[in-house]
Amino acid sequence: MVGTQTSARELFRSAYENRYTWDKTFPGYQADVTYETGDKTFTGKATVSADFKAEVSDVDDEEAQKAIHQQLWEIAIHRVRRGFEDTHGSNTFAYGKTLDDGAVEILMGGKSEGDRYQLRDNEVSMVHRNMHGVVITIYTHSSHDTGAGYLSHRYDSVYHDPKTGEQKGGKSVLEDDYEKVGDYFILSRRHITTETEQGAAEQTFAFSNIQLLPSA
Repeated sequence: MVGTQTSARELFRSAYENRYTWDKTFPGYQADVTYETGDKTFTGKATVSADFKAEVSDVDDEEAQKAIHQQLWEIAIHRVRRGFEDTHGSNTFAYGKTLDDGAVEILMGGKSEGDRYQLRDNEVSMVHRNMHGVVITIYTHSSHDTGAGYLSHRYDSVYHDPKTGEQKGGKSVLEDDYEKVGDYFILSRRHITTETEQGAAEQTFAFSNIQLLPSA
């Protein structure tokens, strides 16, 4: 049993450490941003600082500014480099089932009891987590190999109520493209299609003229 648990932990650790993250010398960046939603287009400036704080300027519409800021925050939070033990040191790991596509299920215990993941080709291909009172499930269908870790390319996400299992909102399908600027891969475009009662709603966030900030 210990051997199995150690193996599940090491398999998960390998995939965790294979994610692309920014190193401690990341200086931050600025970019022009164009946000398209429905038949509306908004333009402005976007900044992510060296300490991963997001800022949006020159966007007058409050809802558009919030939408852009949310995407910048999500981009930055997923690029933070945290040690495996810092994040998962209090968790236990056990093997679940092996799927037809070769993915292996990892079941979490301890602090993250009830969460589960699927791993394939040293990447996390599915995340099922209870976060802030909602269960989010993300399936990754393709990824970018940066040579210094992988970045998700096409993936979908859906939310459920943790108590009732009821789906909250429609499923979203996302596609991300990246540009290498200096030594860093930075999101250049994110397209989101979300199922709604009125049909598919589409959003595109495009970042251009991306420039690293001067090092402190």
